[in-house]
Amino acid sequence: MSDTDYLPSPNDYVRKHVEEYEASGGTRANTLGDSGRPVVIVTTRGQKSGKIRKTPLMRVEHEGSYLAVASMGGAPEHPQWYYNLLADPWSRVQDGPEPVDTRARLITDADEREVWWERAVATFPPYAEYQDKTDRIIPLFVLEPAS
Repeated sequence: MSDTDYLPSPNDYVRKHVEEYEASGGTRANTLGDSGRPVVIVTTRGQKSGKIRKTPLMRVEHEGSYLAVASMGGAPEHPQWYYNLLADPWSRVQDGPEPVDTRARLITDADEREVWWERAVATFPPYAEYQDKTDRIIPLFVLEPAS
C-alpha cells in the first residue's frame, strides 16, 4: 500500500497531528493534546474513496495487538474509520518510528469485549463517559499484526 494514495484528513487538527507524528518518527505529537496519554496512528483504506486515511487513536496495546475504540467522543454515530475497517480489514499501526501492517477484527464475543473494554478504560478513563452519553454500543476492533 503506497502513501501516494494518501488523502489527508479535512480536519486541520487530525491532519497536523498525523504530519507531526510521522515527520518525527513518533517522538512528537505522540500524545492526546496535553493529556500525556499516548496515541498511535492508525491507517485504513477509505471505503468510498479507496484512498489511504490516517487517524490518531488512543494507544491501547496488549501483547503486540492494538485496540481501536470507535467512540467518537460518545457521538451518536460511528467514526468514518469504523466503516473503512468493516469494508477492508487491512490496517497499519504506527507506534513509534516504524508502522506495522495489521488486520482489524471487530470484537463480537462478549467476554473478549469486556477484557478489551477494561483495558481501554484503564488507558483512557473518558471512554466510560463516552459510552454513558451515547445509545450505541461503542464498537471495538483488535488490530493484530499481519503475518
